[in-house]
Amino acid sequence: MKGAPRSKEFDDVYFSAADGLAETRYVFLEKNNLPTAFGGHERFTIFETGFGTGLNFLAAWKLFEERAEEGLTLHFISVEKYPLGGDVIEEYLQPFAYEFPEHLQKLIELYPKRLDRGRYEITLNNNVHLSLIIGDVNEVMADVTDPVDCWFLDGFKPSSNPEMWSETLFVNMARLSKTGASLATFTAAGFVKRGLRDVGFSVQKVRGFGTKRDMLIGQFSGCE
Repeated sequence: MKGAPRSKEFDDVYFSAADGLAETRYVFLEKNNLPTAFGGHERFTIFETGFGTGLNFLAAWKLFEERAEEGLTLHFISVEKYPLGGDVIEEYLQPFAYEFPEHLQKLIELYPKRLDRGRYEITLNNNVHLSLIIGDVNEVMADVTDPVDCWFLDGFKPSSNPEMWSETLFVNMARLSKTGASLATFTAAGFVKRGLRDVGFSVQKVRGFGTKRDMLIGQFSGCE
């Protein structure tokens, strides 16, 4: 496989061709203040829009195991409209397999063989649980009730996947967010920033990964 894998539905890459894992660690882990934000919780819940190859999940899982306090549990919820098969995920993540060989192997072992619309509960170990929701995020989020500590707003860029970045998404983020819940996203699109602010997030631009000038981070302060 040459270069970064690309979605045929959105004609966009799943992760940076320069270094997908470094991008994940910068955008979603560092800019959500992880692992520091794990502290003070018994259960920490991350919600991701766009499971894709599972790279963000694996990076978060590894960081959690390395740095979280003993007794803490991680609940990772991820929505994916066009799921990849386990064999495809394994192929796409081979360049990073040396970073988490056991984690990747365990994910592939437990990954659903058939991916119909619905919510799949995958227990990786006593402290890490993945809820993989197959469907359109704007249709399935109304059924989610899990309080969220941290948002990975991934998916594909707004110009490629405008339907995902909707008022429905933002309103449900506000509904599910605990006060102080963080968010990070690679995009700096103005309508995304405004939509998040309208539902109670404080949002600011910071430097993006690599050659990307800007990205957005924020915290939920509650609806007025």
